[in-house]
Amino acid sequence: MLTSLDAMSKNPEKFSPNERTIIHAGDSDGMMRLFTIDNPEDSLLLRTESRDVSREMWQSEDFRILTKRMLKTVLNPENTGVGIAAPQVGILCKIVILQRFDLEGEPFKILVNPEIISLSQETKLGPEGCLSIPGYRGEVHRFTEVLIRYIDGETFEKREEKICGFTAVIVQHETDHLFGKLYIDRINPETLVKASRDEVKKSYQSARK
Repeated sequence: MLTSLDAMSKNPEKFSPNERTIIHAGDSDGMMRLFTIDNPEDSLLLRTESRDVSREMWQSEDFRILTKRMLKTVLNPENTGVGIAAPQVGILCKIVILQRFDLEGEPFKILVNPEIISLSQETKLGPEGCLSIPGYRGEVHRFTEVLIRYIDGETFEKREEKICGFTAVIVQHETDHLFGKLYIDRINPETLVKASRDEVKKSYQSARK
């Protein structure tokens, strides 16, 4: 099994050979394998901090294929995701794709090198699941507003904006992945329960209200 931990690039400003193998494995338009915590090698990678994406990387064909395949993966009807981070497909780079419920049409957007600058004082308890922890959900306290800085993965413009509500929860969840954190690190273990795909979807719909 190949992971980007096997041989990190000597040049952190480029995708490593193993990362490129993962990116180009299989159909260039197809879904990617999701890394899950029940696999020891996957779990090790998921617990590792990601590195920044360089200009050379985001201008590459590798980046274009990676983000296209990440989007294909999160949109798979068999999944329940409203976001995905590059470590979840074996790439230790700061890239996330998330659904912007706060925008018209609720589009998925690519965020490169996202950085949370500030958080609201108010928090709210809400349900969360994760593509890397299938079959479970838990209750997590998250801040209701975040101020975030990032590079738009389509226009490559630098952006800074305040995001509120359920989308703010997704931002915090996906950004955690970039630092080797999972939502189960933030919950009362007693709230972690088994949940079907449909149950997770329904919990997200409830959280958006």
